[in-house]
Amino acid sequence: MKQGHARCLTVVAAFLAVLSLLFRPARSFAAPPASSPSFQEAFRQGERIYREGVLPSGKPLPATLKDGAAIPGTTYACVSCHLRSGLGSTDNGVVTPSINGAKLFKPFQAYSTPTNKAVPLPPSQVIEQTLKSHRSAQRRPVYTDATLAAAVRNGVDSAGRVLSDVMPRYILSDADMKSLIFYLRSLSSEYSPGVTDTTVHFATIVADDVGPGERNAMLAPLENFIRNKNQTNYRDPRQVGLMSRSAGYRSRIMADIEFMLRGIGIKKLALSRWVLKGPPGTWRDQLAEYYRKEPVFAILGGITTGEWQPVHQFCEENRIPCIFPITDYPVISPTDWYTLYLSKGYYLEGEGAARFLAAREELKGRPVIQVVRDTPEGRALSQGFLESWRDFEQKPPVTVTLKQGEALTGEFLQQEQARENPAAIILWDGPESLKALAAAADGKDRPAMVLASSTYLGSGLFSLDEKARGFTYLTYPYGMSRSPQDKVNTSPTMGVKKFNPEANAVATTRISQQSYILTLVLDTALWEMKGNYYRDNLLDAIGTIMDLDVPLYERLSFGPGQRYVSRECYIVRLSKSGLVKNSWGSGWTTR
Repeated sequence: MKQGHARCLTVVAAFLAVLSLLFRPARSFAAPPASSPSFQEAFRQGERIYREGVLPSGKPLPATLKDGAAIPGTTYACVSCHLRSGLGSTDNGVVTPSINGAKLFKPFQAYSTPTNKAVPLPPSQVIEQTLKSHRSAQRRPVYTDATLAAAVRNGVDSAGRVLSDVMPRYILSDADMKSLIFYLRSLSSEYSPGVTDTTVHFATIVADDVGPGERNAMLAPLENFIRNKNQTNYRDPRQVGLMSRSAGYRSRIMADIEFMLRGIGIKKLALSRWVLKGPPGTWRDQLAEYYRKEPVFAILGGITTGEWQPVHQFCEENRIPCIFPITDYPVISPTDWYTLYLSKGYYLEGEGAARFLAAREELKGRPVIQVVRDTPEGRALSQGFLESWRDFEQKPPVTVTLKQGEALTGEFLQQEQARENPAAIILWDGPESLKALAAAADGKDRPAMVLASSTYLGSGLFSLDEKARGFTYLTYPYGMSRSPQDKVNTSPTMGVKKFNPEANAVATTRISQQSYILTLVLDTALWEMKGNYYRDNLLDAIGTIMDLDVPLYERLSFGPGQRYVSRECYIVRLSKSGLVKNSWGSGWTTR
């Protein structure tokens, strides 16, 4: 979808959302009590039908198109178009309406063109068309269990009108239909924890072993964003009230439309700091106590010096969105939903090295040696490499583990080169390995190729001996200059060079940019949520954001279910002019 076209569709959706709020009381449907086992089982079965297109029996949900053609329900599950929150989507001009509990089971004003497509128009025409649509649009009655079953099976809404041809017709037994409807009644039916009449409460997490420089680099952009948002964007909803049909009615509608289109919310944002003390094994209880005292809508950012797994697991168990924690050790999972990472961290660099080597024809059939320092960094890099290397059906590498404190020497690297004649030596070690690389550059058995992690080497990589630069390749998971002009591009907000490897190697600079990216994404997501404060809707809204070109990373790519938004990992070499691209690794086509 073109970006301009998508923005026009979003504008139309924003108008309709504002008008629906103005003409209808914003009341939430109360979900049934969740205490009984029968509730939990019905909810689970309905959730699986909705999200996976799988029946309680384990069989795929049968479905057909309007013309009778059979399609797999696992591919065309409800979530595909209505999203996890049930609040719908817009794709290629097709508007998918909300089917969550708060919308289905009360009367609703229908806004659509005869083709059920949102029509991009100039702003003045959009306003006029929106007003006309509101005056002429038909209301549909509240859904009952019977009329909702007819909609799912036959594609007919509660007013007897035929739904869009793009909606499949699903074949469900009465028992399975009951489970699905039970789930829909609960789906996004009440605002999520952490949301009050006036405020959306967030938290950010700081481990107590994080230094003050890194802690402040994460907190400053986030707290400034919250402060500025509250100063410029807040209106108490109790002061807005319902619009009366007075002489100033139209102008007041226009004022509210403009208010919404500027991305201005009607609730305050509050941010708490949750400080985690002691070893990670104790964090879960600390998190539970923080959350018991102060339920929050989502976790924003956060920073630790080590693993994020305890926080990740807590958020998954409690269905709390966690957006862009600053960690080099994200949880690598194809199924978890609630934690969204900027990248896979060290694991991504391991993937990048595997992709790079697997694509080089001249290296095939030759052994690979992996030298791994027994540290969290080394283990994460090695895991990313090994798991990706197996996907390419390559012969396992020879792995040598270095204990902490064990010296790496140039003589060792030369001996390994002479004995194995490897295609490459992968060196997952920190800046202490730079002396060994310099020493290995002297002598007849110098390595043919060494791959190392730029992040693990840190700013020390720029002191790599010139004699070793010819055979040393680096994994680099950040943006690279695409032209000389790019080197001088700056971010007005950050005031730093957009692509500056030496600055990116400084932890505080990198962290502040990562936190700033979080504020950009959060600002857009809050606008896209249109006042529907459901946790899954926050993640749905982030999933619909267009690709972003931001400081630090070259491109962030979003999409439904995308848990790691930066996937690029360049393979670079160090020259007198700085880092030079050699090729792409994970996330890019290797040339």
